[in-house]
Amino acid sequence: MRYAGLDLGDKTIGVAISDELLFSAQPLTVIRRQNSIATDIEELKAILAPYTPIELVLGLPKNMNGTEGPRAEFTRQFANRLEEVGFTVHFWDERLSTMAVEKVLIEADLSRKKRKKVVDQVAAAYILQGFIDRKRIQKDNN
Repeated sequence: MRYAGLDLGDKTIGVAISDELLFSAQPLTVIRRQNSIATDIEELKAILAPYTPIELVLGLPKNMNGTEGPRAEFTRQFANRLEEVGFTVHFWDERLSTMAVEKVLIEADLSRKKRKKVVDQVAAAYILQGFIDRKRIQKDNN
């Protein structure tokens, strides 16, 4: 059983995958978005096929005050399309996730050019890791 994490942006989709035991999330790849959600989803399905994730965790971009704006609305529309093709989708509040990932990559002394190549997939892993950590805590408390 695996989960896939997604960081949906205007130009890219960061993709991460969990291990089968749900201990950790690993960055997988970045999809360059096309002009069609259907095309983006087909590429995502092809990338995820070897991993057979049962469910997806999609970062939900909320405003700092917790409200949802146009980006969150688009993310929910994208999630609806994912569900139409058979995926189960969970949302994860992604506020400050990209900033946290940028900070870690800077501390790792990655150049700006290298950070730009990996930040979206690492952000997807950050989102996914938060989700699976919460699932594990909930399981332990039951």
